[in-house]
Amino acid sequence: MKMDGRSLSHESSETIRLMAVRRVKEGVRPSSVMESFGLCRTTIYRWLRAEKKGGEPALRARHHLGPTPILNSKEQRQIQKWMCGKDPRYYSFETGLWTRKIVVDLIRKKLRKKISISSVGRVLARLGITPQKPLRRAYERDPHAIEKWKSQDYPKIKARARRYSANIFFLDEAGIKSDAPLQRTWSQKGKTPIVATSGKRQAVSAISAINPLGAFWYDSYTERLKAVTFIEFLKAFLRTRRKLVFLIVDGHPVHKAGLVKNFLEARKKKIEMYFLPGYAPELNPDEFVWNHVRQIGVSKNPLKRNESLQKRITQDLSRIQSNKSLVRSFFYAKSVAYTMN
Repeated sequence: MKMDGRSLSHESSETIRLMAVRRVKEGVRPSSVMESFGLCRTTIYRWLRAEKKGGEPALRARHHLGPTPILNSKEQRQIQKWMCGKDPRYYSFETGLWTRKIVVDLIRKKLRKKISISSVGRVLARLGITPQKPLRRAYERDPHAIEKWKSQDYPKIKARARRYSANIFFLDEAGIKSDAPLQRTWSQKGKTPIVATSGKRQAVSAISAINPLGAFWYDSYTERLKAVTFIEFLKAFLRTRRKLVFLIVDGHPVHKAGLVKNFLEARKKKIEMYFLPGYAPELNPDEFVWNHVRQIGVSKNPLKRNESLQKRITQDLSRIQSNKSLVRSFFYAKSVAYTMN
């Protein structure tokens, strides 16, 4: 049975060429030699001519460079610069997410070259560019204000807190729903699992404040947050504070309301409020409290029949309050590492 020599490795082909030519030079008929290897008879004559002209080195395997790549190394690095840290809309594409098809179009537009989608995928892999789930960021963000907060504003607040022996707390509010998307569960392939939950939707809001040393305060509510409500929360929060508090919050309108300003003005010796840059929730360590609550809460353990969401949230927050090391860990996230410097 004839064998296709193209299916052999370079090393195997080299060995066969050398052995075949040596056997012919020893007196064996070329046709018999090739029949023993299961290869086409006429192939050996090319090998014999090559050996006669260049000796055995002419029979050895050579490194095959393959086809010339469509994009050279300089062009590939240019693609990396175009993509990393940039939005496709910057180049007049309609979507804000990079796809291989958009990269193909970008190459055709910028470099005047045609390349297949699969080839683009291999190029991106070589460049270390992989598909990832992006984070949302508001257009209204001010990168300069964010950098100034981390490098100048917060260090000043921290120095002032040391001077007056004040405690720094970060405060935030969040809304939680009983029909939050469930986390994954194991099930037989092809059969979507069903988890029994209540059809009655519940929603509750919660407020919390955390301190780098592990202090944690919380409360929950169901009505819309108003200035009067926020003031009541501040009163409850301050009730157990013996030292001056520097409270850091976001720019929610309620936090800046006139009633709240008057309340703070009357309690200068107990509390001072500072505001984070706009549209930068990742700067607030308290955000990680809500991420944790959503991970361990109803998305993982759905409400039981007739169970109260507000009661469940209170229990979850109570467990966080009793775990100081967990609270401190919220300050170790990369986006809030500035608080520990």
